[in-house]
Amino acid sequence: MDHTSPFDIAWLDPQLAPVLLAVLVLAVLGTTILFCCGVVAYSRRRSMRYLLITVVLGLLSLRSVVGLGTAFGLVPMTIHHLVEHGLDFTIAVLILYAVYRSGPTNGTEAETERTPSELDGD
Repeated sequence: MDHTSPFDIAWLDPQLAPVLLAVLVLAVLGTTILFCCGVVAYSRRRSMRYLLITVVLGLLSLRSVVGLGTAFGLVPMTIHHLVEHGLDFTIAVLILYAVYRSGPTNGTEAETERTPSELDGD
């Protein structure tokens, strides 16, 4: 791995390298900010649903970092594909599990999640 610049990587068109870098940097910044928001939300709520969402946001951030590492030649393309598609699958499973867990189990749980203004309308 002797690549240090995305402009020297064979699979990347040099004209598109700045666009790719901009998108990857924005993705890393955006997903990292969302992950930090998720950590704050989880620290306030301490529920399994918030933990799952925070883990998914962390995996999205990691996915973006792997993409940036690939653009700089630090992550080989084979590893990039294995990690990114593995993370895609893991993220999908965690989201589906969070949705499954958030389904109504009985009438009392649904009422406790409603806001006071919603309860006044009953």
